[in-house]
Amino acid sequence: MTVVYEDNHIIIVNKRSGEIVQGDKTGDRTLADDVKAYIKEKYAKPGEVFLGTVHRLDRPVSGLVVYARTSKALTRLNDMFRNGDVHKTYHAILPLISEGRVAPRTKPVRLSPETTTLTHFLTRNEKQNRAYAYDREVKNSKKAILDVRQLIIGDRTQLVEVNLHTGRHHQIRCQLSSIGFPIRGDLKYGAPRSNPDGSICLHARHIEFVHPVSKQLISVTAPYPELPIWRFFEQ
Repeated sequence: MTVVYEDNHIIIVNKRSGEIVQGDKTGDRTLADDVKAYIKEKYAKPGEVFLGTVHRLDRPVSGLVVYARTSKALTRLNDMFRNGDVHKTYHAILPLISEGRVAPRTKPVRLSPETTTLTHFLTRNEKQNRAYAYDREVKNSKKAILDVRQLIIGDRTQLVEVNLHTGRHHQIRCQLSSIGFPIRGDLKYGAPRSNPDGSICLHARHIEFVHPVSKQLISVTAPYPELPIWRFFEQ
């Protein structure tokens, strides 16, 4: 965990792959626990430290996570995330040429430097902890929309930028996989090989929003993980 921004009301950290934003059934120590410990030590806080979780990243994903340090900020940030007033940009490393199977009832897509909008309907299998994409509405599905554009081309991989219009379970992972481009290292969604550290190459790269209390513009970018594949694409 690396703190990239903090004030009296919010704190933003760069999450490492493998860290859990909030507690789950594993009972493992969470990123929130680490942030609380950091605040308690730095500011010599007596008693329990208040910290509110306003959004999440999957465990194998890295990048920016925002926490609220006050109840006022928590309430306002929850509303901002719900209303789409927080703008998040993700970077992902994909195969250069499709190496995944296009999901049934979805259409093949060619990625380019021009923005491509993907629209699917996602269902969720709780037992598998997995989402499935369709190009039409099906029972218990939710509409999922994202924009993706190619940033840099490598020998066998490409770096893309993703902006979400909706926030669905595993949305980026599922939608990119469904068009034949699973994220590097994401075995659950069709990548042929895992990454050495168990991560997937999806990074919450940038976040921008108006501060819920001071009303100043907050704009933060997170460095890429310390892996050779990411360093290749460092700009």
